[in-house]
Amino acid sequence: MRTLASERRVLRVGIAVAAASLGAWAQQTGGGTAPTGPAAPTTGGTSRPAPSVGTTQNGNGNNTRQNNPTDQRPIFISGRVVLNDGTAASGSIAIERVCGTRTYREGFADSRGYFSFQLGQNRNVMADASTEIFPSQINGAGGGMGGLMNSSNSDLAETAMFGCELRAVLGGYRSDTVTLANRRAMDNPDVGTIILHNMTNVQGLTTSATTALAPKDARKSYEKAVEALKRSRPDDAQKELLKAVEMYPRFAAAWFELGRVYERRDHFEEAREAYGKAIAADANFVNPYERIYTLAARDSKWQEVADTTDRVLRLNPYDFPGAYYLNAVANLQLKRFDPAEKSAREALKLKGVQAEPRANYVLGVVLANKGDFAPAAESLRAYLKVDPNSPDRDRVVKMLADVERLGQAKVEQPKADSAR
Repeated sequence: MRTLASERRVLRVGIAVAAASLGAWAQQTGGGTAPTGPAAPTTGGTSRPAPSVGTTQNGNGNNTRQNNPTDQRPIFISGRVVLNDGTAASGSIAIERVCGTRTYREGFADSRGYFSFQLGQNRNVMADASTEIFPSQINGAGGGMGGLMNSSNSDLAETAMFGCELRAVLGGYRSDTVTLANRRAMDNPDVGTIILHNMTNVQGLTTSATTALAPKDARKSYEKAVEALKRSRPDDAQKELLKAVEMYPRFAAAWFELGRVYERRDHFEEAREAYGKAIAADANFVNPYERIYTLAARDSKWQEVADTTDRVLRLNPYDFPGAYYLNAVANLQLKRFDPAEKSAREALKLKGVQAEPRANYVLGVVLANKGDFAPAAESLRAYLKVDPNSPDRDRVVKMLADVERLGQAKVEQPKADSAR
C-alpha cells in the first residue's frame, strides 16, 4: 500500500513532466508577421473554440464551413468611439479586430470618432504580445481563426467571427471591446459605441514619445518602412529602418519595427538587440519588452521571462494581459509557487478574447506542489472542461487522478495515525 509520502513523490514526477511540457510549448514560437504601424497594441494569449459542427480545418488550422455560400457575404461594420467622459475622441484612432492571438487592423475612425468599413478588406495583420505563443497547443489548432478568407474573393467568412472582438486603439487609452460572435452579413452593421478609458496613471504605453522628437528625414524613412511592411517588402523596410535609427538613434519605434523584421526572418539575436535599443531609447515603451519575454519563453529562459513580465505588469497590465500567464509559467518553472499562483489567478480573471484557459492547468500544478490537493483537482477539472481537445489531455487526466488520490490520502492519514 502506498503511503502519502510515496504518493507525493510519484505526483512530483508527474508534475515535473507536465511543467516541462509548458516550457516546451515555447519552442513552437515563431517570428510571426511584422506589424504594420507604430502603434500596434497587444493582447494576451487566448484560446480558440473547437471547430463547430459542419466545419473542417484548413492547412493553417483555421475553421472553414463547407458548402455554405452565405458565409462569404460581405460583413459591414459601423459605430463610434468616445472617451469615457462622453466627449468625442480625437486623433488617429485605429479600429482592430482581435481573434484569439491575432490582431487585424480594419480601418480608422474619422475626426468625430465615427467608423465604417467592410470586415476583412484590410489584409494587414499584426502579431502581438503573446502572438504565436504555443499556437498548436490551443485546441490542437495552429494559426488564427481571424485570418479565414474565402479563397475566391476578399469577403470575410462569417465563421471567422467566432471568438473575435472589436476594439479601438489610441495611445494613452484603454479600449472596451465589442464582441463579433454570431454576427451575420445581414445584421444591422451598427455595433454601437466603443469607449476609451484614459490611462494617465499607467506609466507604460504602446506608443513611444520619441517618435514626435525624431528629425523629419528619420520620420520619413520610418514612414517608408511602415508602407513597405504593408506591401510585404521586408528588404525595403529593413533598409529604411536602419536609415531611421542611424539618423536618430533614440527612435524607439523604429528600433522596435526593425526588431520585428529581424524576428520575422528568424534572426533572433539581432531582434533582441534591436528591442534592447528600443528600451534604452524609451524605457516606458512597452512593446519591445513583450517581444523580449516572448523570445525568452521560446528559449525557456524562465528567469528572464519572470523578470520581464514583472516589469511589463508594473508598467501597463491593461494592454499586455498575456503577461500574467507567462509570468505564472515562468515562476512555476522556477519553483516559486506563491507568485506563480498569484499570476495564474490574475490570468483567470480575464474575459473574452483575453481569457487564458491554460492558466487553470498552471494553477492546478502549482496548488498540487503546495499540497492543496482539493483546489488543485478543481483547477485541473476546469482545464479539461474548458479545453477538452487539449493535446495534454491524457497527461492531465492522469495527473488529476494522482491529485485526487493524494487528497483522499491526506484526509485519511490523520485517522490512520490516531488508530495506531
